[in-house]
Amino acid sequence: MNPFNLKHADERIQVSRDGTVAIVTIANPERRNALGRQMRLALRETMHHLLVADPDSRAIVLTGAGGQFSAGADISEMTKRTVLQSREILDESCQVVRDMLGGPKPVISAVEGVAFGAGLSLAVATDYLVAASSARFCAAFLRIGLIPDTGILWTLPKKIGMSKARELLSLAHEIDGVEAGRIGLANRVVEPGQALSAAIAYARQLAELPPLGMAFIKTALTFAVDDMEASLRAEIDFQPLLRQSRDHLEAANAFIEKRPPVFTGQ
Repeated sequence: MNPFNLKHADERIQVSRDGTVAIVTIANPERRNALGRQMRLALRETMHHLLVADPDSRAIVLTGAGGQFSAGADISEMTKRTVLQSREILDESCQVVRDMLGGPKPVISAVEGVAFGAGLSLAVATDYLVAASSARFCAAFLRIGLIPDTGILWTLPKKIGMSKARELLSLAHEIDGVEAGRIGLANRVVEPGQALSAAIAYARQLAELPPLGMAFIKTALTFAVDDMEASLRAEIDFQPLLRQSRDHLEAANAFIEKRPPVFTGQ
């Protein structure tokens, strides 16, 4: 099924709906949702469409089928690539990360089972991570003689701090969902089998917030938090625009009228 008429559609990248929440499922369970190149291209186009071109989506949940998130890249494809082919494929993967981090809508990962290698990278690149207590996380790149990729060299230190990120990326040891919550990798830790439902509930709350404000805060947090002046400049640039938005006026009127606001993203 190709609901968005995508050039690189793949039936192993599936999209379903829960109201204004889009649920993207990596569905290659016989390989613990390992991502081959065709799947990565389909994931890139699907996420880009949902983030940028789909007016019906206000939040996105990324998960995996069969009780697993993703075992990472499909290793069976790696020996067939030249250096230039590898560079092209990595650029495709990095574009998914760029879109998730810089896109206007919140993305929540729901992690059961393994999130290894590039699977971990994708989970870390989401705005919020919901993990089953039994989930297993591992930056397994060094186990096969590679450096961490798919954006995790940048995203993981931002999420858990440089010291702990250096440990996880260098030692390549596994941690479970409980430990992921303790170190700040996971925003919420739930009972096994509950990660998707908890992530969807989380996404519903986010989908009710003002879309313009959400888009601007994502931009500010992604691009303006490493430098004080850039952070202050983001406030000065973005806040006056939001003050002119219909959503801001709606929120003010709803407060005065003692009713819930209805946000439209205008």
